[in-house]
Amino acid sequence: MAKSDNSQSDRAQLSALGYEGTYNRSMNVWSTLALGFTYLSPLVAIYALFGLGLMTGGPGSIFWILIVGAGQMLVALVMGEVVSQFPIAGGIYPWMRRLAGRRTAWLTAWVYVWAMLVTIASVAEYGTGFLATVLGLTEVTPEITLALALGLLALALVINLGGTKTLGRVAVIGLAAELVGVVGLGLYLLIFERQNEFSIFTESFASADYGTAFMGAALVGLFMFYGFEACGDVAEEVGDAAREVPKAMYLTIIVGGVSALASFSGYVLAASPEVLAATAAGENADPIGTILTDVLGETGARLFLVVAVVAFISCCLSLQAAASRLLHSFARDKMLPASGWLSKISGSRKVPTNALVVASVIPMLLCVVIYANPAALVPITAFAVLGIYIAFQSVVLASLIQRFRGWKPAGPWSLGSFGIVINVAALAYGIWAISWLLQPGVSGDWFIDNISIIGVVAVFVPGLLYLLVARPYRRSNAPYSDAIEVANKMRAGK
Repeated sequence: MAKSDNSQSDRAQLSALGYEGTYNRSMNVWSTLALGFTYLSPLVAIYALFGLGLMTGGPGSIFWILIVGAGQMLVALVMGEVVSQFPIAGGIYPWMRRLAGRRTAWLTAWVYVWAMLVTIASVAEYGTGFLATVLGLTEVTPEITLALALGLLALALVINLGGTKTLGRVAVIGLAAELVGVVGLGLYLLIFERQNEFSIFTESFASADYGTAFMGAALVGLFMFYGFEACGDVAEEVGDAAREVPKAMYLTIIVGGVSALASFSGYVLAASPEVLAATAAGENADPIGTILTDVLGETGARLFLVVAVVAFISCCLSLQAAASRLLHSFARDKMLPASGWLSKISGSRKVPTNALVVASVIPMLLCVVIYANPAALVPITAFAVLGIYIAFQSVVLASLIQRFRGWKPAGPWSLGSFGIVINVAALAYGIWAISWLLQPGVSGDWFIDNISIIGVVAVFVPGLLYLLVARPYRRSNAPYSDAIEVANKMRAGK
């Protein structure tokens, strides 16, 4: 099909769903994959969690990449069918609106958007260590850390304001940096610097009770595999979105999983026994830095950190873009305070400028909170992950309920008769993941150990009160709860 035909088809489908296109459709499957991949960012996840995995489950914690990757693929397959029928900007909010109704969509998106904003702040904070080393800063004070985090967020905002084409190009650069820094380096370590046998992954030195230790390492996977849904957030900026967005979502998980496996295994196999033992004992706070310096030397390690900084910038960029599209989608349905302001699209670059500003300023304020209390970084990150998993499973559950009511997804991307089986499996996986994320910590501080639950409650309760008092869903005339009706019309029109 010619490009102009695809464009007309996209506009016709969006119009049939109740919206007029305001974005430029300048992204293809590869730039969409780049956006999702840099949001998922295996480089960021591996660097942040490598030490935790070795401390809790030893080298065998690598298997959580496979386990969680498989579970999240089930979730992505369900979402792929939904976005294929409803290729609307904003992802989870419009999907829930069409599957479960206005009020449920509002609450789900409210929790999800706060989880995304917290994630943006967390990624910027984790990236400051890389940036400080690249800049040659020997003494990193809390003030410098704050300044670097704010600088990363400001740079990502400037790039995002440049428009969708700029976003896509920088995301592709970020994808290349990720692949070099994760896959390329991982393979180099595997081939040329291996000091350990592959059997190390099935051996235990982390704990006598290895079953418990291995379960503790589940966070290695749980913190990694989200971001693929960002491909759906920009659906109105992708050509032939009903086909290309699901494809990009699945590729994000596959490429991200393979990259993470190559990276994690490369570091383990190239590490000296002394480094592995010290990391497992909690005596090495920067095992990857130690391994890189041992293998590549100071200069080589610094070159890698330049690649890592590019990956962190791309991750912030993708997160901001996804959050802004969700806010814009929410606002154009008049579901938020200041909806008129938030729903504005810039005339020239066709991006939600005001929503982008909000998706940058709130994370900046959160960075100030973390500056005042550095111990808050890990707990608020845990809240972000829990909030995002709850939003994911809301879509999975709503999809399953609609299937039982007779919904047969009618988008061009369909799982056919396997859909309901995969939907049930995705829900079972999600319930397990959420139950694990709800487990309290072990620091002994009740507030810190339960901060993820407290965070969800602190976000959910004000959102629920606003929903009950202000009733924002009454302001919108946008369609809702029409998944079956839309599917029937689509099939009748074929």
